[in-house]
Amino acid sequence: MNIVLFGPPGAGKGTQAKELLKRYDIPHISTGDILRANVRDGTELGIKAKEYMDKGKLVPDDVLIGLIRNRLTESDCEKGYILDGYPRTIPQADALTVILNEINKPLDTVINIEVNDEELVKRVSGRRSCSCGESYHMMFNPPEEEGICDACGGELYQREDDKEEVIRQRLAVYNEKTKPLIKYYEDAGLLVNVDGTGSVDSVLAEICKIMDHYK
Repeated sequence: MNIVLFGPPGAGKGTQAKELLKRYDIPHISTGDILRANVRDGTELGIKAKEYMDKGKLVPDDVLIGLIRNRLTESDCEKGYILDGYPRTIPQADALTVILNEINKPLDTVINIEVNDEELVKRVSGRRSCSCGESYHMMFNPPEEEGICDACGGELYQREDDKEEVIRQRLAVYNEKTKPLIKYYEDAGLLVNVDGTGSVDSVLAEICKIMDHYK
């Protein structure tokens, strides 16, 4: 099963990918994880990526696609993969198609988790974190005492990325640059839409129905 999980920031792609890994034993591959691993290990492409990251610049597509190509040829991807966070633009999608054909791992399907912008803002802006690693949501999983971590008694904080003005900016970028991929993969006959507004378990059940088709 060769899958891309697609959807706006806050749609739950990472959460679903972790559950799918448990069920199907195929790796969850995110560009962030690949970048961090290659920078940490000092690979040739990791060194190139770090040069851009240290300057606060985006890592170029040719470096990213090289990292992804290398990752997809590792032994744990023999039974398939779940790509999360890539591609984000049509040129990236074109480059991905080329390398997947080169390594004989073409996509089976692109699962698009649909959630409207206002629901996403509510989801993301309600998140609170603690330095001990615990996380909460002010609506769906609030702490017993407001602003205080149940686990360690520490003060909860809101990450910069979770602030409403930041998530709205991220959604604007997504809608402009990444959303056109919906039509791109629809035209390729690969896109399947899933309603992402339900519970984690209900969304997972819908995704599993799709993936079981490719077992």
